[in-house]
Amino acid sequence: MRLKTGAGVDWRYRSQGQHRQFFDFPNPPIALRFMQFSAESVLALAPDAASVKAANGLTKPGQWPMLGANEVALWGECQGSSRYETQVDLAGPSFRCSCPSRKFPCKHGLALLLLWAKNPAQFQASAPPAWVTEWLAERAQRTQKKEEKQQQKTADKAAQQAAQAADPHAEASARKTIDKRWSRIDKGVAELQQWLADQIGHGLGHLTSDSRAAWEAMAARLVDAQAPGLAARLGYAAEALLDGPHWPGNVLRRLGMLQLACDAVQRRDALDEGASADVRTLLGWPADKDTILAQSPPVTDAWRVLGVIQEERDNRLLERRVWLQGLRTGQRAFLLDHTFAGRVFESSWVALSTVEATLVFYPSAAPLRALVVRSQTSALPGQQPALPAGTAPLDEWRRVAQRVAANPWSHLHPLLCSDATLHYDGEKAHSRFHLQWGDMALPLQLHLSDGWALLALSGGQPLTLQGEWDGTHLRPLSAVGPEGFWIWTPRA
Repeated sequence: MRLKTGAGVDWRYRSQGQHRQFFDFPNPPIALRFMQFSAESVLALAPDAASVKAANGLTKPGQWPMLGANEVALWGECQGSSRYETQVDLAGPSFRCSCPSRKFPCKHGLALLLLWAKNPAQFQASAPPAWVTEWLAERAQRTQKKEEKQQQKTADKAAQQAAQAADPHAEASARKTIDKRWSRIDKGVAELQQWLADQIGHGLGHLTSDSRAAWEAMAARLVDAQAPGLAARLGYAAEALLDGPHWPGNVLRRLGMLQLACDAVQRRDALDEGASADVRTLLGWPADKDTILAQSPPVTDAWRVLGVIQEERDNRLLERRVWLQGLRTGQRAFLLDHTFAGRVFESSWVALSTVEATLVFYPSAAPLRALVVRSQTSALPGQQPALPAGTAPLDEWRRVAQRVAANPWSHLHPLLCSDATLHYDGEKAHSRFHLQWGDMALPLQLHLSDGWALLALSGGQPLTLQGEWDGTHLRPLSAVGPEGFWIWTPRA
């Protein structure tokens, strides 16, 4: 079965065993037998929708006079306005191209990997050219230097802590710095509480489109009080002003969470270690990653990548969220990375792949966010990957409820919905898709063409879908059904 979507993505669904995606070599290297990519998993790496469209337009064999591969890399020369040297390190995957594009990966890198995913037989098995071997050697050298640098940072941190322990004045100085910040935060929180009381006292009926400026001014004062996290929460509440017919309830709910944050700050001495860490995160207090890596217990598992999503924030800041589930431990994990547009993330994550990795979790009353200590891709998604066994809807919601009870400011929650059916509400005033999962109908946040792709994927039968739940909508990130699988890709 083949499905063409509005983004120009050519999805091919084939039953397992009918289409093997590795090179047709007489004696294929063992790595290539398991390094399987699909068109969906490749295009999910695109930085934006324009790159998806451009990469699909560069998959004609005549545009690539030279294509080569070995067990660790792909390379090719793409004929465009110039001839560009493009290469992919399969271990990442990581990309490099001689084109002037500031997007990572660029359209040529995506197209090269896409060509391999669709028809690896067109790649010639040969020794890589010098420009490929030099790049791979540079990558290996940078990786080694990074590991050495991390080891040195850990040693320096230990030496610094030892020096501070020996210096009777160091601890007092550090305590003074922390107390000074808490003093500023306390003043900002007191002002925020008074401001919240004024809003409720005057009533929401007095709010107009001009009120947003006053809310932004209050947010700016919270930034000055060294509580940028509260400022962001207030900005989130301001977004709901006069937005839709249910805006008063949305505004009250978000203001209520701000009041709860104020109460937590005032009662911080009574909180346990995990809850205290959640309050500091809420305030925007930066966490020391080196301390987390050194002190948090490591968790090693085969982690299934349930979904990957990239979104552009303010000032061209690109945010990437990666959701994982341990196949042995059953533990969920969340990786959060940021980079400015035009710069590449340090590592690549492919949805529905399996990664053998060691993680450490940020301190929290409901640990979810994690850091990667080390990782190694063990299996990339083939034509019909399997998601981890899901739980009953009641058990899945219980996990969410427990997390919210422990950390009420947690905003996004992973949901793994097994045996769910997709429905289209075409007769309603605002047509949309929803997921029928058990006794609940979950409204979906997704592009219309993605909805039709998922509906075709399911063929009206139950599927397994994973996504982010924000309290009102579920955003699908990956799905496996009778006809194959689907992965979120950027949309315009």
